[in-house]
Amino acid sequence: MPIAPGQPALIAVAVATLWAQPSAPGPEDRLALGSPSAIREWVARLTNDTRANGLKGRVRTQCLLGTRVEVDKIEDGWAEVRCPAQQTGGWLPVDQLAHPAESDNSGAEHLVSATATAVRDEPGGDVSIPGVTLGTRLRVVGKPYRGWVPVALPGPRQPGWVPQRDLAAEPATEPGTPSTALIAAGLDAVKLAHQLLEIPYLHGGVSAYGLDAAGLIWIVYRQLGIDVPRFGDALVEAGEAVEFDQLHPGDLVFLDHGGDPRTPAILAERSQSDLPEVILSSAVYGKVVVEPIKDSELARIKTCRRITLKA
Repeated sequence: MPIAPGQPALIAVAVATLWAQPSAPGPEDRLALGSPSAIREWVARLTNDTRANGLKGRVRTQCLLGTRVEVDKIEDGWAEVRCPAQQTGGWLPVDQLAHPAESDNSGAEHLVSATATAVRDEPGGDVSIPGVTLGTRLRVVGKPYRGWVPVALPGPRQPGWVPQRDLAAEPATEPGTPSTALIAAGLDAVKLAHQLLEIPYLHGGVSAYGLDAAGLIWIVYRQLGIDVPRFGDALVEAGEAVEFDQLHPGDLVFLDHGGDPRTPAILAERSQSDLPEVILSSAVYGKVVVEPIKDSELARIKTCRRITLKA
């Protein structure tokens, strides 16, 4: 049954790019349009300027494998969709969508903890979906077999198999989490952000192949089981306000960086002798970097937020 307007669908490729309109991609973007999508190769072929500036106005965001979207329109092989989880929408090739599988939704959700993995048709078999990235949620639907676990997939291909070592159970926290746990979660956020250093800056990016500034925050906290707003206007209101001198590692600092006065960054571990440092995906440097905050910049920091653990 074909994908049709007015119905839900699931992202069926590792990373789908949502475009402003079907005419937005150029010849250089064809690798991002296939099924499977080749996002790593696409990003590698783009210049730093294209990743930072050339995609503005053309790319809205990206969605990971299994993300639920609502289909609004079908036109010449393209689908206009809304992504409730990110509170945005855009266009993508219809071939990158699949119907939700008919199942009882049993099994526990896990997160891909490897930078990238692949879904195979059987343990050690042929690759069904390459390039599944860090932060992708997969539902384990059976028992492990020789280091492989079966996972639910969009559409009729059931199940897929992923190396057990590449998955981690989604973190869960209880209401009334003590402050020590909040600090520990912040240190985990810093550790995860450090693992993403050198990942290319990509406007609209949310994967380990390319991240924009808010995308770094989104994927780091997703690994902690916390869904934060995808975009800046909502992100600056997330969690609770904190004064700069009361910040813990993992808290968010909104900097004046590269012409954007509210660029989100993650506070790194602080030292009494050194300048405080933040980790951010920088359009200026073209990648995820650690950057010290100079004394002259402190007065320009207007917003700091602490992301609370989910209840």
